[in-house]
Amino acid sequence: MSVAVSYRLISSNLDRQLEITSKQGPVKLEAQYYLENYGNVTSIDEFLQDTRLFTTAMKAFGLEDMAFAKGYMRKILEEGMSDPLSLGNRTTDPRIQEFARAFDFESFGDLTMKRDATGQQVVDKFVRQQLEVTAGELDGEGVRLALYFERMAGEIHSPYDILADKALSKVVRTVLNLPTAFSGADIDKQAAVLAERLDGVDFSDEDQLRRFLMRFTTMWDATQSVSRDPILNLFAVGGATMQTVSLELALSLSSLRLGGA
Repeated sequence: MSVAVSYRLISSNLDRQLEITSKQGPVKLEAQYYLENYGNVTSIDEFLQDTRLFTTAMKAFGLEDMAFAKGYMRKILEEGMSDPLSLGNRTTDPRIQEFARAFDFESFGDLTMKRDATGQQVVDKFVRQQLEVTAGELDGEGVRLALYFERMAGEIHSPYDILADKALSKVVRTVLNLPTAFSGADIDKQAAVLAERLDGVDFSDEDQLRRFLMRFTTMWDATQSVSRDPILNLFAVGGATMQTVSLELALSLSSLRLGGA
């Protein structure tokens, strides 16, 4: 399927796709372990020592690739976010800042893991992240980027929020047809261009966001090589592929690929 079609199938039936993802074996096991054990953690040391728990938390915030950097994350958690000069506030990675705000040991101490922000909310984030990862593996990077942008759109308040996030930047550059070299320009000049080109776009408005991502997926399909989805072979008739597949049927096939019954 094209990126545009795949994204539409998942986004328009997000609750169902999240339920399917939550029931996948590995996802279900890690979510259960987290919920059964996070409340027993009373310190940063205990949090970091439980590698399984810590890794699930890192995955929930899209930080799986940094799960090994426990020394760095320890410093992030120890310094917290209340000091403007803390490491967390000095980093340009919004994922790390969100993680530090959730696991705020500086403010809440041994009660940090008794809060909603470190319990079910983390598991919900973890499941959503796994959905995006799976969608990317099955349907390509464009689908994962669109789902990520949809999830993060509410956190975009200025061009600098976009520029601080490589994935958000890639989506916007694609829609605005900006060259890759654009990211090498002075940051303030980049922000000025985005402010001008995105003038009037409100990502908190669902209709505007939907149209923006429809434009992104369409442009992605037009500019990236799209491999034929093997599922379409099921509809091959006499060497020709049927072009029309009902939304419900396509959704069912998508569910099967994600491990649904």
